[in-house]
Parts: sequence; structure tokens; C-alpha cells
Amino acid sequence: MSRQRTLRVWRGDGSSGQFEEYTCDVDEGMVVLDLIHQVQKHHAPDLACRWNCKAGKCGSCSMEINGKPKLSCMTRLSDYEEGAVIQVQPLKTFPIIKDLATDVSWNFRQNERITPFTPPQLPEDGDYRMQQVDVDRVQEFRKCIECFLCQDTCHILRDHEKKEGFVGPRFMIRVAQLEMHPLDTVDRIPATRDEYGSGMCNITRCCTEVCPEHINITDNGIIPMKERVVDRFYDPVTIVLRRVFGWGKRA
Repeated sequence: MSRQRTLRVWRGDGSSGQFEEYTCDVDEGMVVLDLIHQVQKHHAPDLACRWNCKAGKCGSCSMEINGKPKLSCMTRLSDYEEGAVIQVQPLKTFPIIKDLATDVSWNFRQNERITPFTPPQLPEDGDYRMQQVDVDRVQEFRKCIECFLCQDTCHILRDHEKKEGFVGPRFMIRVAQLEMHPLDTVDRIPATRDEYGSGMCNITRCCTEVCPEHINITDNGIIPMKERVVDRFYDPVTIVLRRVFGWGKRA
């Protein structure tokens, strides 16, 4: 037997907007995205919302639900108290296009700044070789679905005055994925400090908390990269060895 739930939706564009409430029928097992589709079908066919797979793998339906960055297709109504209003709004860190759809193109521009995977010349037998432990280390980062929830919750990026100085947690783990790859030949440590803004992250772990793929962004990605920067540029022993012997050119 269906019940009813109130969905409070932010409607508007980048210049103005407001929350509007809709009453929706609710059945067992429904997720927030189901309510949005119901609103589009019965109340507001012009409601803008991105979605694609409805399986938590495309990252398209990112939004803020009751103040927390989440995937609407993976957020069950049963997670909230019976009768509680469900409030949905666009990601706060990025410009609003319309209603729940935001312009996340800034993220793709950050991705273009990172030197891509650059392997060495193929061995004579034509095969690259890696140890399984090295494969396992970077495989975690490849689970990213680019929902940009970590980018949205990062307080450095939410402060738009600092936004251009830090690529954000999603791209810090991309840098980590490349730097930790045993076949990659590019040294990205100077850029990690000077261009990607690793020093701006103060390790609140908010990005890790909202990741729907449960990637340990902070401890396994950002902290190791910050440590490599410190070892390269700020460790006194390393500085002496590099200057005297040319040691430690790549961390």
C-alpha cells in the first residue's frame, strides 16, 4: 500500500530560485530519484535533473539531499524518518544551469591539466610487466565514477576565491593513481605542489566520507601525495642529498 511523502525541490537558475514542495506517492524500496521522476511525470515536467544508469555507476544524479552530497539513485527513502520532508538541491560548489542540474565542466578542465599516463618504451618481447601488489595499489582509484560529490563537499572548492588553486580530491587521486603506477615515467611531484595545490588540503576527510565507491581518497591518495611533496621539497636530508649527489629526483 502506497504512502505519501513531501519532496522539497530547488527550482530556478543561476540568477534566482526557490524551493517548491510536491506531494508524491511512495512505495517500498523507492529512492529519491524515483520521487524526482514522479514530480516530472505528474507535477513539473520541466524539472531539470541529470540521471542515466540509476545503478550508482554513472555519477550523473549527484545532488544535495537534506544538506548532504549524495547520489539520488542510491539514497533510499527508508533512510529518513517516516513523514520527514526530503529536500533536494543542486551541488553548491558548481554554477547552476537549471533546477538540479549544475555546470561541472570546471572539473574536466582540471583533468586536462594533468599529464596523462606515459609508459616507457615497450621491452623487446613486447610485454609490460607489473607486480600484483602494484596493480592492487592503484586499482582502488580506478573505481571513481566522477560523481564529483567529493569535489562538492571539499570546503576549499566551495570557497570560490580559492577554487583555481586546488584541483580537488577527485583529481588528487588521479595524480596519485598515475604517480603510483610502476610503469609511468612522468614526474608530477613539482606540479602537485605548484599547480594542483596539494598544500591547500587540510585533511578533513569529508571527501572520503561522501564517496559512493568507498575510495579512501584521503588516506590512500591525498596524504601519500602530500608526503611525497614534503619529502621532495621540505625534508632537509633529502634536500642535501639532492643538491650534493643529485639523489631523489623522483619521489
